[in-house]
Amino acid sequence: MRSRRDIIDAEIKTNLPRTKFSEAGCRRNFFAAWHVLLLNTFGFFMDCSDIEYMKRALSAARAAAQREEVPVGAVIVSAGEIIGTGFNCREERQNPLGHAELMAIQEASGRLHSWRLTQCDIYVTLEPCLMCTGAILQARMRRLVFGCLDIKAGAVESLYRLCEDQRLNHQLSATGGVLAAESAAMLADFFSRLRLQKRQTQTTERWPSPVEGA
Repeated sequence: MRSRRDIIDAEIKTNLPRTKFSEAGCRRNFFAAWHVLLLNTFGFFMDCSDIEYMKRALSAARAAAQREEVPVGAVIVSAGEIIGTGFNCREERQNPLGHAELMAIQEASGRLHSWRLTQCDIYVTLEPCLMCTGAILQARMRRLVFGCLDIKAGAVESLYRLCEDQRLNHQLSATGGVLAAESAAMLADFFSRLRLQKRQTQTTERWPSPVEGA
């Protein structure tokens, strides 16, 4: 793995404009390169943070899968600390509100003793649905990061774009695709196993055919 110094050197070499090396030109090139470098380096480390927090959300999703729930997990971060964690528990609680995002919001609000989560970011393994996106907006969160798209129910990019809807009194930054492959693979594996279990149950419980005898 490259060190931070190697990354900086590579960025300078890549982004330094190839112009004549006059004194003024060198100064302009130097500051231009460092401006690009700061933006790229900051983005690099932010992406690393996003990945680490999304890994925690994926751990929560695995806990849901172990309970035979749809594997979706969420974490809420404030000042670099995870203050809320949730995973799907709709089947276990027999409650339509048992989505990962709502569980995480409830825990975070309890920790902060406030419904306003204005300095918080939420990380979710699956694009939030209409209900959960609405709750995130109601909590006045600062940023949303999610894994894979939900083309049947997603309310951030797939079906609606609520986070950027100017008709609402709050908007927030939304970033998708963080560890999307891992999130999608976990969901695909869960539903594949579920379909297999249903087929096996139907095969076991079906009535024998006339050929097989009564």
